[in-house]
Amino acid sequence: MGSLTGKVAVVTGASRGIGKGIAIALGAEGATVYVTGRTVTPGTYPLPGTVGETAAEIDARGGKGIAVAVDHADDAQVAALFEQVKREQGRLDLLVNNAFALPEDLTEPEKFWEKPLSNWQMIDVGLRSNFTAAWHAAQIMVPQKSGLIVAISGYVGVTYTYGVVFGTCKSGVDRMARDMAIEFEPHNIASLSLWQGLTMTERAIRNIDRNPAMKKLTVTNPLVSCSPEFPGRVIAALAADPEVMKRSGGTFITAEVAADYGITDIDGKVIPTLRAERGSPIWQPIRPPIERAK
Repeated sequence: MGSLTGKVAVVTGASRGIGKGIAIALGAEGATVYVTGRTVTPGTYPLPGTVGETAAEIDARGGKGIAVAVDHADDAQVAALFEQVKREQGRLDLLVNNAFALPEDLTEPEKFWEKPLSNWQMIDVGLRSNFTAAWHAAQIMVPQKSGLIVAISGYVGVTYTYGVVFGTCKSGVDRMARDMAIEFEPHNIASLSLWQGLTMTERAIRNIDRNPAMKKLTVTNPLVSCSPEFPGRVIAALAADPEVMKRSGGTFITAEVAADYGITDIDGKVIPTLRAERGSPIWQPIRPPIERAK
């Protein structure tokens, strides 16, 4: 039995990348994981990965993977996802808000006015989608008086990285996680945000291969990177921690939480914090209870 045996999780945007790594790591601890994403058929997206392939790997690692095709820009599809979870499981213990509409030109050097207005999609699927998924998760978690919602963010929350919309989105993700924590507190539901550094996803590997100069930058230096499963290991520890409410409302650097729990990457590597180089989180946990506005 793993630390999450009997627990039910939803990981959004898990066809590939960080979401896939998180979903697999949760499955390795015995969780039932609903894997969402738009890619169902292999070869229909420029990068490899489908929701079904992620679910199958979860099964192989000892969990139960359930693939659900979801476009997180479509509210009806998101509603149907959580209705399915409630119908099939009757509970929800963990939501990982990871889905993000990354534009192909994200790492290109042009300024915001030189890039298309469609880059605003990062707000729609990346910020608004977090809110929508959390809203639906709350309908299940609040009655059961338990749950954890984790938002995937990054140092970009306080440090310029790639562009205006990207930073706006991730700053909003951090603040949203905190304010949700305040409203969730009486219901024993934790909400927090995790800052990821460079994660060696399929997209990151492709981008660095195309532009080797990226290796010289702190933000894209493979020497300080982690595998996609690393944040999943950390989230699994948070989900199994009976005192996770002490972290609710905070923004945390994934590498530092890993150190708290004694977690290393899949190859035993200790992932360094980049607090000194890239900045410190703004939001601290809300406990002890903060003064509420009247």
